[in-house]
Amino acid sequence: MANKFQVGLSVMLFLIFSKCLVAQALELPEPPFLLVLGIAQDGGVPQAGTKTHPGWDNVSFKQHVVCLAIVDPADSTRWLFEATPDFPEQLHLLDKAAPVKNKPGLDGIFITHAHIGHYTGLMFLGHEALGAIRTPVYAMPKMSHFLKTNGPWHQLVKYENIVLRSLHEGVTVKLNKRLAVTPLLVPHRQEYSEVVGFRIAGPRKSVLFIPDIDSWKEWDEAGMHIEDVLTTVDVAYIDATFYGNGEIPGRDMSGFPHPFITHSMARFKPLSVEERAKIRFIHFNHTNPALWPESEARKTIERNGFNLAEELEKVVL
Repeated sequence: MANKFQVGLSVMLFLIFSKCLVAQALELPEPPFLLVLGIAQDGGVPQAGTKTHPGWDNVSFKQHVVCLAIVDPADSTRWLFEATPDFPEQLHLLDKAAPVKNKPGLDGIFITHAHIGHYTGLMFLGHEALGAIRTPVYAMPKMSHFLKTNGPWHQLVKYENIVLRSLHEGVTVKLNKRLAVTPLLVPHRQEYSEVVGFRIAGPRKSVLFIPDIDSWKEWDEAGMHIEDVLTTVDVAYIDATFYGNGEIPGRDMSGFPHPFITHSMARFKPLSVEERAKIRFIHFNHTNPALWPESEARKTIERNGFNLAEELEKVVL
C-alpha cells in the first residue's frame, strides 16, 4: 500500500514540476532578432535610368536599398540601421513583421554615413510626412554635424523630429539589457562624414554590418583586419556592390571604391568552412549579376561556401 502511495505521490509531484517548467518556458521572452529590409546599393534595383528591367513591371524583381532592423519582442522595441529612400516601404515591412502599437514605433536609427542610400530616408520623419517626435538618430560626430548644419536635415533637428545621439569609434551603445551596438570606422569616400560599420550583439549571436568599404587592404593599413573581426561574430553582412571588373560595359572598374565579390572570395578562401559560411554579401548594385537566382555568379558564390543576403531574412540574436 505504501509503495502505491509513494508511486502516486511521485507521479503527482512530477506532473506539478513539469507544469511549472512549461509555465516558466512560456513566460520566457522571445529572443531579439535582426530582419533584413533591403539588400541593394543606394540607387535600388531597378535604378533610375535603367530602361529595361523586369523590376519596373514585376515587384518580385525589385530590391529595396540596404537596410537592417533589430527587434526586441520583450519590450516591443525596434531600431533601423540606415534610413534609405525606401523608408516608407521598409517601415511598412517592419510593421508587418514586428508590429507595435505606438507608431512609428522606432526606438532609434543608426546611420553609417552620408551617401544617399544611407541617410536620406530621414526626410520621411519630417512634418511634411510622418511628423516623428524625438526619434533618436545615432551618428558619428561629422555625420551629426552634417545633419545639424545642412538643410533640410537641420529642420528635423530644429523641430525635434529627430534627436541626435553621438557615436564614437569602438564605444559600445547599450540599447537595453539584451542588445548592444558598436561602431567601427571603415575606409570609404568621406565627402561629408565618417563611414562606419556596426557590430550588433544580442544574448545569443552577434552580427557585423559593413555595407560600404573601399577595400579590405585599406582596412588592414588602418590596423583592422576583417578576418579578426569575423571571429567575434556569427553573421557578417559585407559590401558586395560589384561582382567583378567588366560588370559595367565600357568602363574600367579597377579603381572603384568597393571590394569586388571576386576579390573578397579570393581573400576569404583560406578561411575555414565555418568562417566562410558567416559571410552574407549585401549592398548589390543593380548591375551585379549575383542578384539573379540562376546566374553563374550566384552559383560561384554559393559553391565557395558564402551566402547572399535576402530581403526579409531573419537572424535570431
